Amino acid sequence: MQKLIGTALVWMFIVVHTSGQVIPTPKDHFGFNIGDDYQLANFTQTEAYFKKLAEISDRVRYVDMGATEEGRRQPMLIVTSPENHENLDRFKEISQRLARAEISPDEAKLLIEEGKPVVWIDGGLHSNETVGAHQLIESYYQLVSRQDKETMNILDKVIILFVHANPDGHELVADWYMGPDSLEKRNLNIPRLYEKYAGHDNNRDFYMNNLKESTNISRQQYIEWMPQIIYNHHQSGPAGTVVAGPPYRDPFNHALDPMLITGIDGVAAAMINTLNGEDKPGYTRLGGSVYSTWWNGGLRTAPYFHNMIGILTEIIGNPTPAEIPFVPHRLLANNDTPYPIMPQKWNFRQSIDYSVSLNYAVLNYASYNGKDLLFNIYKMGRNSIDKGNKDTWSLLPHYIADIEAEYEADRKAGKVKIDPDAPYYMRGGIPQEYFDKIFADKELRDPRGFVIPADQVDFPRAIDFVNALIKSGIQIHQATDDFSVGEKKFSKGSYIVKASQAFRPHVLDMFEPQDHPNDFQYPGGPPVKPYDAAGWTLAFQMGIKFDRILDEFDGPFQALPYGELQSPPSVRIVAAPEGYLLDARTNNSYSVANLLLQKGVKVRRLTKASGALPSGSFYVPAKARVLLEQAVTDLGVEPVPAPNLDLMSASVGISPARIALVDFYGGSMPSGWVRWIMEKFNYPIDVIYPQDIDRGKLHSKYDVILFISGGIPRSLDAVEDRGRNRQPAAEEISEEYHHLLGNISKEKSIPELKKFVESGGNIFTVGSSTHLAFHLDLPVTDALEERGQNGESKPLAGDRYYIPGSILQAKVNTDERSTWGLDEKVDLVFNNSPVFQLSPDAGIKGIKPLVWFADPHPLRSGWAWGQEYLQHGVAAFESKIGKGRLVAYGPEITFRAQSHGTFKFLFNELYVYHK
Repeated sequence: MQKLIGTALVWMFIVVHTSGQVIPTPKDHFGFNIGDDYQLANFTQTEAYFKKLAEISDRVRYVDMGATEEGRRQPMLIVTSPENHENLDRFKEISQRLARAEISPDEAKLLIEEGKPVVWIDGGLHSNETVGAHQLIESYYQLVSRQDKETMNILDKVIILFVHANPDGHELVADWYMGPDSLEKRNLNIPRLYEKYAGHDNNRDFYMNNLKESTNISRQQYIEWMPQIIYNHHQSGPAGTVVAGPPYRDPFNHALDPMLITGIDGVAAAMINTLNGEDKPGYTRLGGSVYSTWWNGGLRTAPYFHNMIGILTEIIGNPTPAEIPFVPHRLLANNDTPYPIMPQKWNFRQSIDYSVSLNYAVLNYASYNGKDLLFNIYKMGRNSIDKGNKDTWSLLPHYIADIEAEYEADRKAGKVKIDPDAPYYMRGGIPQEYFDKIFADKELRDPRGFVIPADQVDFPRAIDFVNALIKSGIQIHQATDDFSVGEKKFSKGSYIVKASQAFRPHVLDMFEPQDHPNDFQYPGGPPVKPYDAAGWTLAFQMGIKFDRILDEFDGPFQALPYGELQSPPSVRIVAAPEGYLLDARTNNSYSVANLLLQKGVKVRRLTKASGALPSGSFYVPAKARVLLEQAVTDLGVEPVPAPNLDLMSASVGISPARIALVDFYGGSMPSGWVRWIMEKFNYPIDVIYPQDIDRGKLHSKYDVILFISGGIPRSLDAVEDRGRNRQPAAEEISEEYHHLLGNISKEKSIPELKKFVESGGNIFTVGSSTHLAFHLDLPVTDALEERGQNGESKPLAGDRYYIPGSILQAKVNTDERSTWGLDEKVDLVFNNSPVFQLSPDAGIKGIKPLVWFADPHPLRSGWAWGQEYLQHGVAAFESKIGKGRLVAYGPEITFRAQSHGTFKFLFNELYVYHK
C-alpha cells in the first residue's frame, strides 16, 4: 500500500467534509472508537451509522438487500466516487454482461474499457467473530471520509460493495457481550444460535440458499452485481499467527478454471506484501492453515464456481484482550508463514487495523488491475461456454488412478516396452494409448446438459432444486412443448440446464459426482481431513430424477429470465365422491396433510399400494375438498381421485404427533436445521432441553422426541459432559437462560428416556445421537470397530477406513411404515457416520433393519477410503422397546436442510397412527 505518512496524519486528525457535510467519526456516533477493548457496537447502532453516512456522503448508496430470518433489513453499501455513482446502473450492466460472457470478444473488449471492477467486502457472517462486523464499520468510515491520494484512486477506479452478512446475529452477540457492567464478565458465550436456524452453518448454505440472508447475498453476487473479487472476513487465525489467508492448500476442485486459481494468487500476493510492508507480521497461507479450494457452499467458495475470486481470511482478536501464544514451530519462517510473529498481548484494535490494511490491499489490487479482472471473468466465462459446446473430459482423480494402476500392472506383466533411446523428457511418461482409453472414450465425456423431466413423481421437489440453481445465477430453460433427445421422450414443462454457460463449473458441481483425490499425509499415513465436505452433489442429496445428455441437443426451449424463481404448475381438483389420494413419494404431500390435520380433517394413510400410488399415500375425504384446494395452493401436489376401497382394512388413521426437538445451550446447528424443515413442511414442534428430559413425565407431553446429530455422545462420562458445548455456570448468566443448561446424562437423562419409550413413546435419532442405542443396551454393535491385541474394541484406523462428508447409496427396506414413500435405493449424506451390526438375536428382540449397504462400493460422490468395510452394515434400524420404539439413522438424513431425498425417513415418524 502506498501511503504518505503526512496524508495519513491529516485524515486521522481533521474532520473531513464531503459535499460540504461533516462525516461523523465512529466515536461521534457510537461513543467509542472501533476496536476499543471491551466495546462492541450492535446492529441497530451500526445500521443507523450506515444510513447516517449514506445520507451525508455522495460516495455512498444504501441498498436494502431484503429481510433477515428475524425480520431485520440486510444492508449493502455501494461506495465509489460521486462520478461513478452517476453511472452505477451502467457499471452493473457491464459487470453482468462480462460475467455471463454471452457476448463476442470485440464487444467484451469495449465493455472492459468502459467498466469498473467490482469488489465485495463483507463482515459479520459468523457473529461471534466480532472483528468481521467491526472492520466493516471502520473500513466504511475510512473509504467515505478519507481524502488521501490512495483512497481517491480506489474510489475513482473501483465499485465497492460493503455487505453486512448477518444483522440478527450481530445484534444478539453485541448485546450479550455488552450486558455485564463488569468488563471481566463480558463474554461471547451466547445462549442460542446467532443465525435463527443455522448458526455457524450460515456459511454452508450458499449453493442451497435456504436462508433469507443467503438468498439476499447470492442474488447480489450472481444475479445483480457479479463481483470479480469477493472478500469474506472470518475468525480465528491458527494459534501462533495473526491471520490465515490465500493462497490456499490443495486440493482444488477439478471443475474450476485455472485462471481462477492464479487469480487468487495475484490478490493473495498483494495482501501479504501489504502487511509485510507495514511491518504487520503473522500472515500464514498454503499449508499454514486448513483451507482449500475444493468445497462449494461457503460465501467465499461458491464464487469459485462462478469464476469469481473468493478470498477468505481468518484473523485473531476480540474485544476482550488476548494473547498470541508461543507455538514453537510457528516461529520458523517458511513458505507458509514468511514473517512469523512473536508471542505477545493482542488488542482488538490491532485486528481492526490488520483488516483495514487487508481491505485496502485488495482494493488497491483491483484499482491497478481492474481491466485484467474484467477480462479474466469474461475469459473464464467464455472458456466455460466453449467447453459446454464441445466434447470435453474432466480430469478426474479416479481416471488418473485407473490409468496408473493399469499401466503398472501391464509393466509388471511385461506388456510394456520401454524405449531406451527415448529423449529424457519422455522417460517419466506413459504411452499415449493409456491416455486414449479414458480421454477418447465417448461415454466418459462431460455432459452437454441435463434434462429434469416434468413427469417425475415429485416434480415440486425438482422445482425446489431448480430454484436453488436459479438463486445461484444459473441459466435455466423450460420446454414449451414435448420433445425428444435421441430415443428418450420428454414432456412439456421439463427444465433444461445447458452446460454451455458461464457458470458451467457450478452446473457440473450440482449434478455430477465430486471425485475427491485420495489425500494422505504420506503413503500409508493418516488422511488429510477435507475442509468441510468431500462430496455434496445437490441433485443426489435431493433425490432429483434427471437425464445426462452427452451430445449436443436442442428443442422447443424457452430461456427463463435470470433470477426468476419457479412455482409448481397450478392444480385443478375435480369432484371425487370417494375422496382423494396424495402420493407419499412427494414431499409436499406431507405438508398438505399437516395443513389438513391442523384444520381437523380426518386424514388416513394407505397400508398397501393403490394403483400407481404406493403404500403410505394419504387419503383425504371428499367433504374436505375446499380445504384441500386451499392446502395444495403453491405446493404443486395433485390429488388423485380415490378408488372405491375399504378404508378400514386398507389404511390407518393419523393424528399430529406431539413432537419434541432436543436442543442445547448455545444452540445445536443440526437441531436448528430441523426446525427450518419442520416450519417448511408444517409440523408443529416444541423445543426441549436436557433439564426438560431430566424432569421426567415425558410421555404425558410428547409422542416423539427427536435427537439430531450431536445430541448424545458415545461416552457420557461426567468430566466430558461438563466440557461439552462449553456451557457457563448458572450463576454466570441470567436466570431466564438457566433452563437451557445441561447435557444428556447417564444418571438422569437415560433412565427418563427409557421410561418414555417403554411407556409408548418414540425416539428418533440421527447421526451420532444414535449412540443412544448403546446406552439402552440394545443388541447392536459398531460395524466399523475391530478388536485390538488387548481384546478392546477400537475404530478402524484412518489409513484403512475414512469417509468424510460424501454421498453414498444404500438399500431400503420398503416394507416398513418408517420407509413409506422411499425407493428401494437411496442416496445418503454420510459423514464418518455410525454403521451398525445387528446381533444374531436382534430380530427376536424386536429390531428391524431399515437401510443397509448392500454394495461393496456405495460411493456416489466424494471420497470413501476403505468403503468395502461398509458392505452388509446397517445404516438405520428400528427397535421395539416396551410399548414404544427407538428409530436410529446413522447417516445425516436432514443434512443442513439440503437432503430432501431423505426427509421422508423423518416425516413418517411424526404422526400418531391408529385404526
